[in-house]
Amino acid sequence: MKDLGGLLKQAQDLQSKMAEMQAKLDTLEVEGQSGGGMVRVTLNGKSVIKRVSIDDSLLVPSEREVLEDLIAAAHNDAKAKLEQQMAEEMANVTGGLGLPAGLKFPF
Repeated sequence: MKDLGGLLKQAQDLQSKMAEMQAKLDTLEVEGQSGGGMVRVTLNGKSVIKRVSIDDSLLVPSEREVLEDLIAAAHNDAKAKLEQQMAEEMANVTGGLGLPAGLKFPF
């Protein structure tokens, strides 16, 4: 059994690092794209859409379904990139703590 003081120190360090990571997420932005970059969606670190950019050539009423699909695909691309960055950040934060693999934190 590790000494209690050491465990408390690790918990305090983790809490501090988690607070830093949360602050970083507030400023993080990732961009997803589809249609060869014709549709771009920018998400912040909290998965909120900040911007959507659509190439003028896609603004054709008869092509509405194509545009809808491209927006969804760009959002999904941005979300996947955000999740990857968050996983990397979490690995950096919890690197030396010996936490179980796959442990997820609530954000």
